[in-house]
Amino acid sequence: MIMTIGITTISRLVVPTLSNLFCLSRVQLSTLKMAEGNPDYKSASSIHEFTVKDIKGEDVKLDKYKGHVCIIVNVASQCGLTANNYKQLNELYEQYAENNGLRILAFPCNQFAGQEPGNSEDIVCFAKDRKVKFDLFEKIDVNGESASPLWKFLKHKQGGTLGDFIKWNFTKFIIDKNGVPVERHGPKTDPLDLVKSLQKYW
Repeated sequence: MIMTIGITTISRLVVPTLSNLFCLSRVQLSTLKMAEGNPDYKSASSIHEFTVKDIKGEDVKLDKYKGHVCIIVNVASQCGLTANNYKQLNELYEQYAENNGLRILAFPCNQFAGQEPGNSEDIVCFAKDRKVKFDLFEKIDVNGESASPLWKFLKHKQGGTLGDFIKWNFTKFIIDKNGVPVERHGPKTDPLDLVKSLQKYW
């Protein structure tokens, strides 16, 4: 009788605990996946330490960009700045990718007035219509606790005016060949206006 009571009591204690742990892991799964394989953004020294997902959902280790000057930009398809930025980013890539090794990493983001509402397929179609050749990644958040670890790192290394948070679509970070964020430019800076800055890092 004592043994029966003991087993019953233990079951009542252990089973709910295991159940709670299982539920907890499910709730935190997306956050854990985002952080998996990435360093703490405050201690990282370069983008080459991070892993992100491309527009197809495949993991991309950013050390593939070692030796390349990069522009990292948050993009949107329905912003007033969209047409000009996509056009000029294309021009930059066409002019400087082959001879100077420029790489452009575009991260769709829907945090600003819902101007990137589509799914990955929608975004791919949008980019294809504009003959985009630069690298396109999975839609992410750039602000808040849910922000991509990479973007937390970029903001930590290159703070903005009136706070580190990203203010709007098409904020641009220049990354040197060692993967270090060296400059930050606001949404209203045209991509072609970055040429003088980029030339310092070829």
